[in-house]
Amino acid sequence: MHETVLVTVTGLDKPGITAGILHILAEANATVLDMEQVVVRDRLNLGLLVGFAAGNAPLKDLLYFGWERGLHIDFEVVAGADDGPTPTRFAVTVIGQELTPASLAGVADAIVAGGGNIERITRLSRYPVLSYELLVEGGEMRELRSKLLLASSAHNVDVAVQPEGLARRAKRLVVIDMDSTLIRDEVIDLLAEEAGVGDEVRRITDAAMAGAADFTEALRRRVALLAGLDEARLAAVAERITLTPGARTFARTLRRLGYKTAIVSGGFDIFAERVRAELGLDAAFANRLVVRDGRVTGELDGEIIDGPAKARLLAEVAAQEGIPIEQTVAVGDGSNDLAMLSRAGLGIAFNAKPVVDAAADTTLKVPYLDAILFLLGIRREDIEAADRESTGS
Repeated sequence: MHETVLVTVTGLDKPGITAGILHILAEANATVLDMEQVVVRDRLNLGLLVGFAAGNAPLKDLLYFGWERGLHIDFEVVAGADDGPTPTRFAVTVIGQELTPASLAGVADAIVAGGGNIERITRLSRYPVLSYELLVEGGEMRELRSKLLLASSAHNVDVAVQPEGLARRAKRLVVIDMDSTLIRDEVIDLLAEEAGVGDEVRRITDAAMAGAADFTEALRRRVALLAGLDEARLAAVAERITLTPGARTFARTLRRLGYKTAIVSGGFDIFAERVRAELGLDAAFANRLVVRDGRVTGELDGEIIDGPAKARLLAEVAAQEGIPIEQTVAVGDGSNDLAMLSRAGLGIAFNAKPVVDAAADTTLKVPYLDAILFLLGIRREDIEAADRESTGS
């Protein structure tokens, strides 16, 4: 006859505690059914679910081991290990400029309301934003997402929920929109200012990005208004482009981790290629602006990179790299990104229009692009360690 005991160890962390306890269990021919450990500010919390032959649990040995090291050790006899199906698990990521007890309580309440239970909490970052990853057992994806969206809105924090498993941690390709995502600007608006048609173009841009106008028609109308713009002004506009905060860290970290990266933009190739080269990304796809005799003609050459084209390019790049579509990430902000976000394994709406927020898997409102790394389970400490290794410091 066997019994199952939950052994809980708490106290000041020191080297050798886990090894010592496991040696005691080994001498008693125990079976370790489950084990989890976390250290917070040098305080240890170790839990072991252990199977013993009846009457053979080395409780006195464990208590003496704990007494010698100033540890508190508790025992609880529990039901046998569950041999049933593995319960559904989700990773819930909470991100904010500030995460108060009230906001975290709101997220926890939403998880309970969605039928889930928090099993583990891990801090991902302290800056430039605070973020935590919550491992949740139970619940249903749609219901959890619905409840968490309400908590996100009520407490002004970003909350993302994803199925937990190998697929989430095996992403290998990130495809990202450029204007108002990778960079803070809408390049066509900058060009329009140079051409003296800023207000008219901006109105068309806003309608197109909000989904109130057909993207291709709106793009052709805006480009036509640029006819006659001196080619030298394109270089001037390129100098005005501002990267989104965190873009360099985002690109650098993905490159070091072996991700493939591509810009897929409804903007223009001249600028997309410049940004690609500056950030060291692998590829860039964008509309080709026609320049003839030193002036913009107001025309585009070749296929228009609209919403369906973005989704197709995502799939083509993935196929070329031998990457399953489930292992891709797409990031964008406008309605022309919706098809791409929907097709990717993970679609992220970054500071996006409301129509995009409502449809995307995950939304981020913080102004830092590298916060996307936290959705992939990458911790800030890992990013900084990689930076130190690359500089040899």
